[in-house]
Amino acid sequence: KVVDAYLPTENLRLGADYKPLEPQTHFKFPDDDGSFAQATLRCIGLGACRKSDGGSMCPSYMVTLEEEHSTRGRAHMLFELLQGEVLAKDWQDEHVKKSLDLCLACKACKSECPANVDVATFKAEFLSHYYESKRRPVQAYAFGMIDRWARLASFAPRLVNFLNHAPGISSLLEKMLKLPKQRRIPNFDELSFQKWAAKTALPGLEGGTGIDPDWSTSAQKEVILWPDTFNNYFHPETARAAVDVLRHAGFKVLVPRQHLCCGRPLYDFGMLDRAKRYLRKVMQVLGKQIDSGIPIVVLEPSCASVFRDELRNLFPADPRATRLRAQTFLLSEFLENHAPGFRPPQLSKKVLLHGHCHHKALMKMKDEESLLRKAGTDLQSLDSGCCGMAGSFGFEKDNYNVSLALGERVLLPAVRQAAPETLIVSDGFSCREQILQTTGRKALHLAEVLQLALDAHALRSDRP
Repeated sequence: KVVDAYLPTENLRLGADYKPLEPQTHFKFPDDDGSFAQATLRCIGLGACRKSDGGSMCPSYMVTLEEEHSTRGRAHMLFELLQGEVLAKDWQDEHVKKSLDLCLACKACKSECPANVDVATFKAEFLSHYYESKRRPVQAYAFGMIDRWARLASFAPRLVNFLNHAPGISSLLEKMLKLPKQRRIPNFDELSFQKWAAKTALPGLEGGTGIDPDWSTSAQKEVILWPDTFNNYFHPETARAAVDVLRHAGFKVLVPRQHLCCGRPLYDFGMLDRAKRYLRKVMQVLGKQIDSGIPIVVLEPSCASVFRDELRNLFPADPRATRLRAQTFLLSEFLENHAPGFRPPQLSKKVLLHGHCHHKALMKMKDEESLLRKAGTDLQSLDSGCCGMAGSFGFEKDNYNVSLALGERVLLPAVRQAAPETLIVSDGFSCREQILQTTGRKALHLAEVLQLALDAHALRSDRP
């Protein structure tokens, strides 16, 4: 005989008394009826994120094997926070903050989770509110606003590089920014890509027509090459290679002259007000070209992901944001789908390919792999998950061990075992930096590999 049984409406996850906090958020969550609370309910507890190998989800769980570092654990903690029964019903809960600290914002959960739980967005939203009443660490301004510091450094790159590595000053930077001793601050190049473009009279946006309402019928195809912070100031050779490849494919390449940034590093620290300002400026400066349908070719996958993902989440009702999202392509996507006459020359090389997390999550690797195979390479595409660098994550002392452990799962051993003549290829700046700083091997961007193929073809053609 049952005595004092619970009512049917009691002890339910979403009972009759379920009234979660519905805070005002920066992200609009258009796929969840504009509700952050509803977005956290996407997790159904399946546990696909609780795996130790294969795919990219969830990097931190693969290393720690702790539930709080899984996609499911983080989504459930945010659910509890908004419900307020177990965790504090506000944005200051340190348990949630600690859980999200090891989130690499790789976006793997957005594609590999059956319910498409998006913890990277949850993290950025949470941190934006967490720091409303707390002071952000100095790393947030150093790493989050790297576009500003890189631009300043470009006026005296030799001096800045010297100071970054000078005894005493480098130790001070280590202490201030809490850098692990094993990491080296990347050097700024002596000539940024934008300065090179201006020197070589590469057309700026003002040199493009931008008047044809239908790019697909335009007689002379123009494309904008996005000068992201990393390929502009640190590795401009990659952007220069992309110019050669796009010209060979028959396109006129335009380069913005103004300082523009998608704001990707800002999301890691919840600096969403600033991130929105960055995107508004992009849409304003490129407005004429966006409205004309001119494609934007992006070399850095994490920048492409801002235009393809965060932009819609922040400005879902803005028609220009919708157009920009549709006109943004990675180099491989653009060449495969919008340059029908392009076929890369043959390059008889073995290639070890590692995909950037955002590339794998949002754009997939099929176009990259297809181009490399068309170029005649002996391609090995790694199921290596996250490299572990993840923007500034691997440059933070508290995260270094996790960062290294992630790289050592698959990627770094594979790079060390590769023959010296094997080309290591990865489009992500963070991935290439992780490979360089831990193995000493220089990884190439797809643009550089295609440029090698073009150069090899030119040499063969010049032979008598």
